[in-house]
Amino acid sequence: MGSSVRLFNRQRTVHEILGGGIVADVMLWRRKNLTIGILFVTAAAWIVFERSGYTLLSLISRVLLSLLAILFVWAKAASVLNRPPPPLPDLQLSEELVEESAAFIRSQTNYFLKVSQDIALGKDSKLFFKIAAYLWLISVIGSWTDFLTLGYTSLVLVLTVPALYEKYEDHIDTYAEKAYTELLKLYVKLDEECFSKIRKWIQAKRKSE
Repeated sequence: MGSSVRLFNRQRTVHEILGGGIVADVMLWRRKNLTIGILFVTAAAWIVFERSGYTLLSLISRVLLSLLAILFVWAKAASVLNRPPPPLPDLQLSEELVEESAAFIRSQTNYFLKVSQDIALGKDSKLFFKIAAYLWLISVIGSWTDFLTLGYTSLVLVLTVPALYEKYEDHIDTYAEKAYTELLKLYVKLDEECFSKIRKWIQAKRKSE
């Protein structure tokens, strides 16, 4: 029988939160062969990169160079031998796709700028500490490892942590809820003793100007 306590009072299952499709199935090991295959391929790729000394950019450049050379020689040989050219698809971006992409980038950029402004003006203390924690964590992790290893490690975590959480979610939710309550109490205490005074000082300084 599951626990009645759910982290952040959520009502949906882990599978539903992850989208309920093939991605969720892979992350939760409901398609074990596919999940194991992804882990095996990425592990092999990581070993190849580490052993060969190639970077991701250099490997992609070499693959594209080889592909272009093959297509070029194929096209030249086809024209000499009166054969059809390489069967390439019509590579063209539609105006609708460009407009949708531009609108998405614009909306996300405006949201980022609005959030940045709110943080800079001290309007959202919770968001400030959340972003600061994320940036600090990224900085620490970045000092430990390179981008390729970080990407591989992240993939391993994505394919293991959700599955483990789903299996032990009753115990994890109970302890996480207790930890969240204690952190919330700590934040309220810090806000009363420190942050509120800083906000009052900033407001008073603005009025005096």
